[in-house]
Amino acid sequence: MIASGHVDTFARDHLPPPQQWPEFLFELPELKFPDRLNCAVELLDRAVERGWGDRPCVIGEGVHWSYAQLLAQANRIAQVLVDDMGLVPGNRVLLRGANSPMLAACWFGVVKAGGIAVGSMPLLRAKELTQIVQTARVSHALCDARLAEELQRARPDCPTLTQVMLFHDSELESRMANRPQGFRAVDTAIDDVCLIAFTSGTTGQPKGTMHFHRDVMASCVCWPPHVLRATADDRFVGSPPLAFTFGLGGLLLFPLHIGASTVLLEKATPDVLLGAIARFKASVCFTAPTSYRAMASQAGQSDLSSLRKCVSAGEALPAATRELWKQATGIELIDGIGSTEMLHIFISAREDQARGGATGLPVPGYRACVLDDQGRELPRGQVGRLAVKGPTGCRYLADERQGTYVQQGWNVTGDAYLIDTDGQFVYQARTDDMIISGGYNIAGPEVEAALLQHPAVAECAVVGVADDERGQIVKAFVVVKPGAAADAALVKTLQDFVKQSIAPYKYPRAIEFRDSLPRTETGKLQRFRLRQ
Repeated sequence: MIASGHVDTFARDHLPPPQQWPEFLFELPELKFPDRLNCAVELLDRAVERGWGDRPCVIGEGVHWSYAQLLAQANRIAQVLVDDMGLVPGNRVLLRGANSPMLAACWFGVVKAGGIAVGSMPLLRAKELTQIVQTARVSHALCDARLAEELQRARPDCPTLTQVMLFHDSELESRMANRPQGFRAVDTAIDDVCLIAFTSGTTGQPKGTMHFHRDVMASCVCWPPHVLRATADDRFVGSPPLAFTFGLGGLLLFPLHIGASTVLLEKATPDVLLGAIARFKASVCFTAPTSYRAMASQAGQSDLSSLRKCVSAGEALPAATRELWKQATGIELIDGIGSTEMLHIFISAREDQARGGATGLPVPGYRACVLDDQGRELPRGQVGRLAVKGPTGCRYLADERQGTYVQQGWNVTGDAYLIDTDGQFVYQARTDDMIISGGYNIAGPEVEAALLQHPAVAECAVVGVADDERGQIVKAFVVVKPGAAADAALVKTLQDFVKQSIAPYKYPRAIEFRDSLPRTETGKLQRFRLRQ
């Protein structure tokens, strides 16, 4: 490893043993980075040096900052962290706030000062914040004043958290006011940790994933230029929080890397997101499949003429949702699978490659295959465990699950896939969501996709539940559209509908109607809660 720029060496000291790391690939010329690297400098200072200083950069409610203005704000925050809060390079800083230009400035300020950014979803409660602070031994926090209550409730159980400063018309802004615009960024190493991202908790206990400055820059030069292919004239918008790596990349890192602008919305429900696209003339949208499905029915009520690229990730994209969105807007969705462990998308398809039901191809810079339970590569057409390697990869913070995720140099993501005859990777289920019923292997998402084709179904989730006769049976949890009667007649109708759409043995033998489905803050289904 390269000599660290950190004084507080907690992160480096708690990396997994090197023998538990995945194999890293740096095959693209763009992945040859210098030994000394600060990703905040590469994304912000370099932008101004290129002459982008006056270009629009981050936009929020009542805020329109240029690249030069965002850089100045980040530099002032870095000075407050160092001078007033005693930050030393390597300290972990909790960032707590909804998406906003100020939260973006805080992220860059932390990284420029040599700190390690630790994002937190706005809806997290004291117990969940305590888990994050204790796991990462967080010492500092920058928190939106409107979200301070839960953090204050957590503090008695967080002895390492000694420095908290609030923003949003609060102390941080007042202290920034008398700071100069310049700040000399800490000389960090390419393999110094700059980000600890916690998984979204779809399977229960979240895990802290550690990413280097190199990883952040690698994520900017693989999927975005080869698949997204946005330009400096694009304006990005979307729903995922910056605390979620899907949002951090799609709504901050990727637009800034190319000199584009981004709209950061504090709340991005489907109706708000549609309005923001029209209001800000956004051209690139990032959100989850459930949001695209909800927006499709309202798309005709908003001016979406500026929109030209739409990215779906966070969970599997049903073919029905892809078709609905295309019918409503004429835009082919760019699907992709990524993970917090890998930082961002590693399998995806450009619009001209996209087809319903398939996720896509390995992103340039990455390799992928499908493995059996013994770690052997499976031929095309057979379902197995998705395995990936590339310039980013899993390094959990003090978590025994490292040995499960990384096997024989591969990142084994926990997804069941097959490779189709055309080489495209086709999602089946999470490996723990595969249902074995009467000797048949059934992928829950396939049954969900069939149910979503029925006009009475708004949302659904499918899980396996224990059954004495069949081992497991397929059970569907269904949210019906307004006006549909959630009764026994609809149960029979939906069961018959599925039997006509896919192999009859896959139909849901039990259907339960719900008003809503449990989801994470990023929109992912929490099937484990339904199984419970």
